[in-house]
Amino acid sequence: MAKRLMRGNEAIGEAAIFAGCRCYFGYPITPQNELIEYMARRMPEEGRVFIQSESELAAINMVLGASAVGARAMTSSSSPGFSLKQEGISFMAGQELPAVIVNIMRGGPGLGNIAPAQSDYFQATKGGGHGDYHSIVLAPSSVQEMVDLTIEAFRLADLYRNPAIILGDGMLGQMMEPVVFPEHMEKTEFPKEYALTGAKGRPGRFICSLILDTKEMEDHNWKLFRKYELIEKREVRYKTFKLEDADMGVVAYGTAARIAKGAIKRVREEGLRVGLIQPITLWPFPSQFIRKTSRRIKDFFVFEMSTGQMVYDVKIALEGEGRVYFHGRPGGIVTTPLELSRIISRHYYQVKKGKEK
Repeated sequence: MAKRLMRGNEAIGEAAIFAGCRCYFGYPITPQNELIEYMARRMPEEGRVFIQSESELAAINMVLGASAVGARAMTSSSSPGFSLKQEGISFMAGQELPAVIVNIMRGGPGLGNIAPAQSDYFQATKGGGHGDYHSIVLAPSSVQEMVDLTIEAFRLADLYRNPAIILGDGMLGQMMEPVVFPEHMEKTEFPKEYALTGAKGRPGRFICSLILDTKEMEDHNWKLFRKYELIEKREVRYKTFKLEDADMGVVAYGTAARIAKGAIKRVREEGLRVGLIQPITLWPFPSQFIRKTSRRIKDFFVFEMSTGQMVYDVKIALEGEGRVYFHGRPGGIVTTPLELSRIISRHYYQVKKGKEK
């Protein structure tokens, strides 16, 4: 299979087309503009629908409409624009409509800046909008993973009739790396008996998230809850790096995991037994694996490009069975592997010294 040199944002777009995305709706915002530009050219070439909407609110509601008639649909944005889509995402979760939403995160809060950050973790993994719901959240750390996880996001969204989020950042969106696309797209679309395609010769269908009867609303929420339990059981994904003999585990995702891997290579040269746990699904989070790892490793170092959001999920996963240390750089500051290796080393020796006492 031939390799192609692609920018991260453009790789997501081509992967979406490869996965059968029929409709893309978006509104420009840096640092994901290359994605909307790419789709503006490629979707018409493929005979598919591209619309630059008048706003982010319009874009997510266009996605809702396209999904309701059975089309694979996608939108993308960056942090402030992603915030504007939350009501529509909640509506889609309530209506059990699949879609892929891309967030190429930038520094915040507020309008922030256009530098890479990871401060939208809470928003993506804890619902983001109103009500009891979850989105499936996938976190790539390379351009190749952007391709692979975009394809997977469409499959999971359709399989569970649920919004799926690709959570990247400005660095991943802008960097260029060689990627390989699968030779053939496996058939991953599922029957869509719910789709509003007209009612000739069959009973009518109705899609709505407005349920005024409180008992019906409760039953619907428990139905969604059971679906989320199934996703948590089946769809957890993570990677490890040099974890087998480690006595300290670094937990990081996305770009932070990429930096952490470089730092771990450096501290390994010093003889420090440090390994990496890289969550790929931020929801469902690999809590059971982290909890299982704590039977052997008691010290966990969480690194995020934020003031600390995933660190809470790590602490919850450990259930008090491990010690958690944290390092973060918010607002678009990107820690270098060398800087991080020095911080990890300092914590490692402090922990070792404490154990000797």
